[in-house]
Amino acid sequence: MKGLLPALNRLMPLMMVIFLVLASIQIALSLHLSLHSITHVLQWCAPAWPILAASGIILTVAGLLFETRAEKLARKGLLRRRGFIMDVLARLTNRAALEEMMAREQRETTIDAEELAANLRARVIGQDQVCEDVAVQLRRRLALQVRGKPVGIFLLAGPPGTGKTYLAKQLARQLERPLLHFDMTQMSSPHAATQLFGSPKGYVGSDTYGKLTGGLKEKPDAVVLLDEIEKAHPDVFKKFLTAWNDGHITEASTGQQISTVRAIFVLTSNIATDALTEIADRLHDDPDRMRAESVEALRQAGFAPEVLNRLDRIFIFRPLQGLDIARVAALEIETMIESYGLKVETGGIDATLLMDVMRRQSRMGDAASARDLVRSIEDMISESLIVARQQGANMVRLVKEDDGAVVAKVADNRTDEGVSIHARLIP
Repeated sequence: MKGLLPALNRLMPLMMVIFLVLASIQIALSLHLSLHSITHVLQWCAPAWPILAASGIILTVAGLLFETRAEKLARKGLLRRRGFIMDVLARLTNRAALEEMMAREQRETTIDAEELAANLRARVIGQDQVCEDVAVQLRRRLALQVRGKPVGIFLLAGPPGTGKTYLAKQLARQLERPLLHFDMTQMSSPHAATQLFGSPKGYVGSDTYGKLTGGLKEKPDAVVLLDEIEKAHPDVFKKFLTAWNDGHITEASTGQQISTVRAIFVLTSNIATDALTEIADRLHDDPDRMRAESVEALRQAGFAPEVLNRLDRIFIFRPLQGLDIARVAALEIETMIESYGLKVETGGIDATLLMDVMRRQSRMGDAASARDLVRSIEDMISESLIVARQQGANMVRLVKEDDGAVVAKVADNRTDEGVSIHARLIP
């Protein structure tokens, strides 16, 4: 009986044709049409018969194919009994979102190291070698099929303001991953761990997840940035050991284990910068010795040994020098001008101004950093930008005049006349 119904279903188009023929004969008999009249009508319709016959054959074959396909889909559970085809995923979930997640996971395991390195170099000034090494390491580690620990645990070490934090942020952006950023200077007390891992049940704050556990629960593939890790309390360090050893962390309020195997941990540190810079200059062609001596230098500087033992790689950032300082200064000037709602004209930053910034940074010695650049630039141009904005300007060009004043020349939209706003350069 089960086999008879599908067979009858397939023969339905042919049965309909037979029914139409019999119905036509019945109509002709009821109207008492003579054979001559019927023949005359058939002859009159003769030109249309081939078209009608071909259409009928096509529709019949299409119907048979459709029914056969529908029966196969029904056996696979992809056909709803009301008669139209709908994938189970399309009916029960957001199929497009699921496909996007699958595509994203595929991209995660097949990154182009050269492209990633190029994108990082274009944004992180003066740290080309670090950008290349980070990209290569991530390509290797993301390709691993079996992993019981995070994708990577990287330490970015070097002087302040050389781009360590910025690199981590750009890494998250280029990999299309969320960023969880934690300032570890705020984790200097033994109780600070509750901010990251939650409070035990019954204590204040136990009704919410910790910032790290909650973040990784919602975003398991995040880039976790632990800024200035050396300033965290030892009790905070200990909480991270299971995350790095066993591939999970525990939420204190519920006891739930949250996986860290898809996360990338990036730690930054400012200690032992002189020793690390010397090691990087001396052993740049011998990565194994450079790592060993870097670990020893960090240990002697007081870096937690339990953290050092779990690092996958140490990347040493070099102090900014020469044109790198000028590049960072130009970017900072552009950022500051944009924060005032203005834009920089193409080629609109006087080279003499950048040279002055480089000289000032040189006088500040080894402690100079990108943050110092921001302060010196702000001293020079903030007042002129305020005036320019008040005058309704959209675009400015910065020029240093002979008397040492920095001039923001503004193109007035209404008159196209140049308007100069002076700000005295602080020597």
